[in-house]
Amino acid sequence: MMTTDNPKAYAVLYSSTFAFMVCFVVWMMFGVLGIQIRQELGLNAFEFGLLTSTPVLTGALFRLPLGIWTDRFGGRVMMTILLAGCSIPVYLVSYSQQLWHFLVIGLFLGLVGASFAIGTPYVARFFSAERKGFAMGFFGAGTVGAAVNLFLTPILLESFGWRAVPKIYAVVLLITAVGFWFVSAPDPGAGKTSGRFADQFNVLRNPKVWRYCQYYSITFGGFTALSLWIPQYFQAEYGLSLVAAAALAAGFSLPGAILRAVGGGLADRFGAHNVTWWCLWVAWICLFLLSYPDTQLTIKTLDGSSSFHLYMPIWLFVGILFVLGAVFAFGMASTFKYVADDFPDNMGTVTGIVGLAGGLAGFLLPIMFGILAEILPVRSSCFMLLYGVVWVSLIIIYFSEVKRVEISGEIQR
Repeated sequence: MMTTDNPKAYAVLYSSTFAFMVCFVVWMMFGVLGIQIRQELGLNAFEFGLLTSTPVLTGALFRLPLGIWTDRFGGRVMMTILLAGCSIPVYLVSYSQQLWHFLVIGLFLGLVGASFAIGTPYVARFFSAERKGFAMGFFGAGTVGAAVNLFLTPILLESFGWRAVPKIYAVVLLITAVGFWFVSAPDPGAGKTSGRFADQFNVLRNPKVWRYCQYYSITFGGFTALSLWIPQYFQAEYGLSLVAAAALAAGFSLPGAILRAVGGGLADRFGAHNVTWWCLWVAWICLFLLSYPDTQLTIKTLDGSSSFHLYMPIWLFVGILFVLGAVFAFGMASTFKYVADDFPDNMGTVTGIVGLAGGLAGFLLPIMFGILAEILPVRSSCFMLLYGVVWVSLIIIYFSEVKRVEISGEIQR
């Protein structure tokens, strides 16, 4: 295993993080472009959720095979192929005319979201065990692409029209692919996977893998879903312009990305369990506050009636979103610290499985947000749903780690 003393370790770290950031910008672009597309096509809330989340589906499903192929062929090769190959469907987005066009092409461009399963094991193999949490957290900070998307895409859209944006991003993907190949280094873990392909899935028998999938489904899945959903939420709830709504939405996406390196460092120092446990509790409090809808209360008193207006002002809403984004970042980093500690020999496979769970959550949650908005016409219902998911995660981590009792009921020795 290579150590941090090797200068190539940081070349790999920086180039991989930048490549992941570019991928994330493209992966999240429908969160902004979708608002304009929704107006042109007259989409309802469910259709908008489907539009924004479709790329997330393939980004989720392909995390597992790409994680396995990274163990076999190396991160340098896989990342370069992914960047170059995905530039084609991204370019084709600009020619889409109907919803089904966007959905089909979105399935192909969504592959950029699987870049996480390539970069995580690739980067980790260049660092010592004591620094893996930091390295993976730093790489994971490439999710800052969600915030870059919220800043950059509205500007490009206003300047050149939305159909020019995919063409620009396709060129950026190609340039990044070339730069990544020359800056990065051969993967020291490539080709060392032994045994049959099917044998790599034996880790699914380990209950820890399923617990980590649950943790990542709320931290990463919740982060991804809200990054896509919040711009239009700001527009509808507070009557903001697209540029202003996207800029304020970055108050969630930005800390949810850049603080992953901090979360990885905290997990190295205090342990993955402690960081995950406390982050989920803070997220639970934030989501409880965000869930409360705009409410008018009238109370009958001895002197008649008294009315109260409970409402989340925009400054408080942005502040709570900032905290929520930060703890999601810490939780994402600590989850993969679990993986690095418990599965050092097949990180690619486990990273792919856990990443798959998080990506699927990121795909399903916006659709569920749209369905809830149609059934329960309360805009904050999206936060209510996430509040319930966090509760499930807290219950699981309490019984499996805090009380040291397995979900099956067997006491750990």
